[in-house]
Amino acid sequence: MPNAAYILLIPLLPLAGFVLLGLFGRKYFRRSAGLLGTGVVLVSAALALWVAWQYFSAGHAAGHYGQTVPVRLRWLNFSPGLSIDMSVILDPISVMMLFVVTFISLMVHIFSLGYMKGEARYATYYAFLNLFTFSMLGLVMAGNIFETYIFWELVGCSSFLLIGYYYDRPTAVAAAKKAFIVTRFADLGFLIGILILSFYSGSLDIQTLVRRLATPGSPLTEITTASFLGISMLSWGLGLVFVGGAGKSALFPLHIWLPDAMEGPTPVSALIHAATMVVAGVYLVARLYFVYINFDHVAVLQIILWVGAISALLAAIIACTQTDIKRVLAYSTMSQIGYMMLALGTFHPVGEATTLGYTAAMFHLFTHAFFKALLFLCAGVIIHRVHSNEMEDMGGLRKSLPLTHICFLIGCLAIAGIPPFAGFFSKEDILLAAWDANKAVYYIGVFTSGLTAFYMFRLYFSVFWRRPAREVGGHHGDGGHREAPFTMKLPLVILSLGAVFAGFVPFSSLVTYDGTPQEGHGIGLFAVFPVTVAAIGLGIAAYLYRTASDRPERAASALKGLYRFAYHKFYIDEVYLFITKKIIFNFIGRPAAWIDRKIVDGLMNGLAAVTAWVSAAIKRLQSGKVQDYALYFFAGITGLAILFIYIYT
Repeated sequence: MPNAAYILLIPLLPLAGFVLLGLFGRKYFRRSAGLLGTGVVLVSAALALWVAWQYFSAGHAAGHYGQTVPVRLRWLNFSPGLSIDMSVILDPISVMMLFVVTFISLMVHIFSLGYMKGEARYATYYAFLNLFTFSMLGLVMAGNIFETYIFWELVGCSSFLLIGYYYDRPTAVAAAKKAFIVTRFADLGFLIGILILSFYSGSLDIQTLVRRLATPGSPLTEITTASFLGISMLSWGLGLVFVGGAGKSALFPLHIWLPDAMEGPTPVSALIHAATMVVAGVYLVARLYFVYINFDHVAVLQIILWVGAISALLAAIIACTQTDIKRVLAYSTMSQIGYMMLALGTFHPVGEATTLGYTAAMFHLFTHAFFKALLFLCAGVIIHRVHSNEMEDMGGLRKSLPLTHICFLIGCLAIAGIPPFAGFFSKEDILLAAWDANKAVYYIGVFTSGLTAFYMFRLYFSVFWRRPAREVGGHHGDGGHREAPFTMKLPLVILSLGAVFAGFVPFSSLVTYDGTPQEGHGIGLFAVFPVTVAAIGLGIAAYLYRTASDRPERAASALKGLYRFAYHKFYIDEVYLFITKKIIFNFIGRPAAWIDRKIVDGLMNGLAAVTAWVSAAIKRLQSGKVQDYALYFFAGITGLAILFIYIYT
């Protein structure tokens, strides 16, 4: 197994980069901040790749990929069996995530060398990127569930800093606050959930907690028999943990922060969507998968299944109507995360979990990282060129951005599930798992796959083929400007290779729910129907958007109310605002404010007024005049003399 010191260096190097750049970047590393921040992540990525090679090689030789804890440091000890440890856990999903996080972060760091060049807060940007990388690495390596919660909150803090990087823009500040506040509500559920699970399991250690709650014994019996509102505490704990994951992964109905998070720099969007914040919820459910598949409590898996399916479909429908290139990609992320959750929620009616769903979810997380990072970085090149996010300001860019055009096309083919690109293999595994578990969810997944192909190629044709509604900056035929610097092109090429070939990784022989290598599931004829639906979606997009015409407007007019509802994101934001401002503020906030002002403040102000009145009444006793004090002295003596004479006579 890899040396523990090398494993610890993987997250600690980005932490060191954050400290150096955060404290001294603007003064001592103004020009070299990008190279320093990229260098530490490069070393981390190399170490993560080496650790993955060592781990999977040893597991392949042994015929089983086990869980190991190479590092454990006792931090807070509450009782002999309950403590918060700073520990590192290595198993197939944590090792896979180490590679994904460091590799995608490295691509984003390299891309940012060109994209963010000239920014006034260049060093600060790289410091925040390093912090984000450290936070996510700590989360996936955590062997203690409370340690997971600590890094979970650090991920949220890092995203807040990066989404609000342009703090001089009100929209960026509002987006950062929105993401932070929405995920705080979800994180409260996560915290309560882990407290319930750890209370009944008697441990915060993930291995111990999972073992006690997934196998017959006293803790499992106790947590399943205890109930609240007729629901077992195990279901409450697992459900609340999922709420935390749904908030972080922007699943319905806690997805409203994700589109607004596009206010941050585009490379940040690539990192958030491909390898860090939004995949954290998927990783969390996978980490506790053994507990979720307990045969008496598959109802929670049903919730996960349907929330994933609804999120995938809802986001795909909304993406079909959006005109901001980054918002389209944001909703595509929500849809793909929905696919992953859908896969984790699949199970047989008899109660045995389909191991294919677990592997398919992790496989899609793996392939999605490549093509989603690719699509966002391509969007960065496009925005860098036309200085606009709106699709109507683009068109015909395939000639002026030839490399970006090819890379973006590869990303679109991969996310649409077109063979032999990476997304095809993982998405077909998800659909196969859905077919075994729930036919209705399967058809939702297939329809969503067709919508995905439609909205992604709507975006592709609108950007690279259709003539623009108006020219911006003379970008058409502007041969005097190069496409992008080398540091922006290199990540596109590397990620394109990943989007093409990542699907050929023998994933089922490396990452399974119990660590036992499995044979790959043959897809064969099963893929014909989903691929046909995706091809139809692609064809419709080509018909409507390949050339400039009034066809899109006529189609939108034909759909009338549905298009309007989808364009306005089904008014979910407005519903939240109505509930917040009209109900919570009026019926809870205002009464609470009145009680605070009139009763709480009134009581305190009343005590202060009485104190002031008493002090005003007796302040003459402290006049500072000696003759007054002598008079009080003799008056006291006289009073005491009268008292004693009265008592003794």
